[in-house]
Amino acid sequence: MPLHLNKNLPILKLYMKHAIEVASGLYFGESPRYHEDKLWFSDFFDEAVWTLDEDFHLERVFEVKNQPSGLGWLPDGRMLVVSMLDRKVLRREGDELVEHADLWDIFAYHANDMLVDIDGTAYVGNFGFDVYTAIEEEGLEGLVLPPGPTTANIAKITPSGEVSVVADELFFPNGMAITPDRKSFVVAETLAMRLTAYDLDENGDLKNRRIFADLKDQYIAPDGIAMDEEGMIWVANSIGPEVVRVKEGGEIVDRIRTADSCFSCTLGGKDGKTLYAMCTPSRVAFMEVALQEGKIFTYEVDVKKAET
Repeated sequence: MPLHLNKNLPILKLYMKHAIEVASGLYFGESPRYHEDKLWFSDFFDEAVWTLDEDFHLERVFEVKNQPSGLGWLPDGRMLVVSMLDRKVLRREGDELVEHADLWDIFAYHANDMLVDIDGTAYVGNFGFDVYTAIEEEGLEGLVLPPGPTTANIAKITPSGEVSVVADELFFPNGMAITPDRKSFVVAETLAMRLTAYDLDENGDLKNRRIFADLKDQYIAPDGIAMDEEGMIWVANSIGPEVVRVKEGGEIVDRIRTADSCFSCTLGGKDGKTLYAMCTPSRVAFMEVALQEGKIFTYEVDVKKAET
């Protein structure tokens, strides 16, 4: 499926740093999280959750038949996983998956990425519309320049499974993060090419929306994001072969080259300084039946992940 990108836009830049490929053969790796000395991630089109250990060995851990996406853990160690197509969050009880929350009535299309806070509160975004058909009809450029009229919301799920909407009118909300001071919540609006911030109150609700970083001039469509302890955000560029480190206000302070478009990233490793990037050729990402061309790249950074 052609994406019809404008070749005059500044996608390709001079890179001095290149990430290292450590795994391949994925369909479409997404939502990486580092937990208990392993990288956990979803593979959309394999319908499974996988791990990558410190020796770069892959293991297919369990299946999610309606496509897994966002991952996280409750304080007691039980795992949560987004089930995309039926718009649910599932909870892993032993080897079984049970319903944790049903988002069907508040999401217009597929459930997507998720952030689980330290107290077990989960935040989940959604597509908002059929992105596959829209890209086939309009091309990616037709969606991001400017973003289309269709917006989406973010759901908050309490540890006991109660659901509420805490943010709306977002252009394809994707990766999410909480700042080290725990005062702000940041979400990537992929189709608006920006990071959007909210104040995070004591109840876990989101207030006072503002722009954290406008990335249109850099032609960066942020997908997955990862916060470091200095409050800067690593951003996976879904329309460019790179992961960039962004300062509040939009300054790019570091840039890592990957072989393909990058759709998600996280910080992990034993010292919290390994940047993991999930990449795949852009033509594959927007196909509902993908090829096994997905890869994982790593790069050792100077500032470790935020402990929030």
